[in-house]
Amino acid sequence: MSQTELLKRKVNVEDIALPKGYKIDVFARGLTTPINITFSDDGDMLVGDAGITSGNGKIFRLTASGPQLIAKGFNPPLTGITFYKGDIYVSHRGFITKVKPDGKKENVLSGLPSFGDHHNNRVIFGPDGKMYFGQGTATNSGIVGEDNDWVEKYPFFHDYPGGFTPLNGHNFKSSNILSNSPDDNIWTGAYSPFGVPSYQGELIKGITRANGSILRANPDGSELELIAWGLRNPFRLRFDRQNRLFCGNHGIDVRGSRPIANSPDEFQWIRSGIWYGWPDYTGGMPVTDPFFRPEGKSQPTFLLTQHPMQPPKPITTFAPHSAIMGFDFNFDPDFAPVEEAYIAEFGSNAPTTTGGKPAPKVGHRISRINVNSGKVTTFAINKSGLAASATGGGGLERPIDVIFGKRKDMYIADFGITNPNSSYPFEPQSGIIWKITKL
Repeated sequence: MSQTELLKRKVNVEDIALPKGYKIDVFARGLTTPINITFSDDGDMLVGDAGITSGNGKIFRLTASGPQLIAKGFNPPLTGITFYKGDIYVSHRGFITKVKPDGKKENVLSGLPSFGDHHNNRVIFGPDGKMYFGQGTATNSGIVGEDNDWVEKYPFFHDYPGGFTPLNGHNFKSSNILSNSPDDNIWTGAYSPFGVPSYQGELIKGITRANGSILRANPDGSELELIAWGLRNPFRLRFDRQNRLFCGNHGIDVRGSRPIANSPDEFQWIRSGIWYGWPDYTGGMPVTDPFFRPEGKSQPTFLLTQHPMQPPKPITTFAPHSAIMGFDFNFDPDFAPVEEAYIAEFGSNAPTTTGGKPAPKVGHRISRINVNSGKVTTFAINKSGLAASATGGGGLERPIDVIFGKRKDMYIADFGITNPNSSYPFEPQSGIIWKITKL
């Protein structure tokens, strides 16, 4: 890698504030969209490249001489990798693929409903030996509209619920992006393709491969089953030592034909058979609450005439647009109190997701969650409180994953720098792996 490439991102660990008794260093740099870190049984660090810059998801092994390619050709975005019994399980758009030690790839699941806004996410393995993963929704809030740039490619795609869903028949107007006429409007209903209205009393049948769900299957992909649904984008999952399953879930944006304001990100305890509220609840509260009304817009109304249940309140919530991502539990008493979760906050994608408002001062940090009390405290953050690129600093930019390594070590995947003047969504070679050590 050339010195020019390495200099595409400024780095200065002094720009990052940590609690007393910890230090942070650069473990690896010059990476492109590192979305996930995992370790092999031999202790090798494996990194997934999302592939949204190159159009080609990849897996690397980090070595002393630099990244070593293990496998490529994954459908972007690659959303996560997991090492399990000698194989690497790769989640990428629409697929879960197993990579054998010899590099041979085998699709264990395909046809997942991931052509929309959100995708199938990282696989983990539970105490039952089964694989678990989150499946994101196609839309922001249940309606396909002009904010969905995938409509032209997949005009019949839409969200699919996980249970029988009775609709109230509310339809939403959008500009017809499939028409050449700028004055052509179209009406779309919930859980329907673009331009297909719903009617009062319409009953949508649920499916196993539901959007906004937690799914479980055997390691070979057989016996796929629905565990829970009603989540917007369950990006990452983890089990704690009590075998409880936890999930970070993204809140609803202020965009599209059914914008919703002030929707928090959620840290949820996932239990079988539970509906978690999307598209009519957020943070455990109904979207009909005036708190969720966007400025200058109509008050959101329910899409469903009857809800499967009263959704549970989250363990805790994060400020809207924090974009909580990968997390891990600490089990090392020499690092910090055990069984607390450390989570990466990617930060806002304003103004697209905020209704045109500037980016709020949230995210771009690592936070600590006390799972029992729900208390959230900041663990690592730039001293400016902003992304490094916002101030010309050299600290955290887009943290997207956290994982604990050997004793007293934490690793952070930092996705890289966005550049509105570039042809790439994220600058190549601007991703970093940080290492935090307890002194």
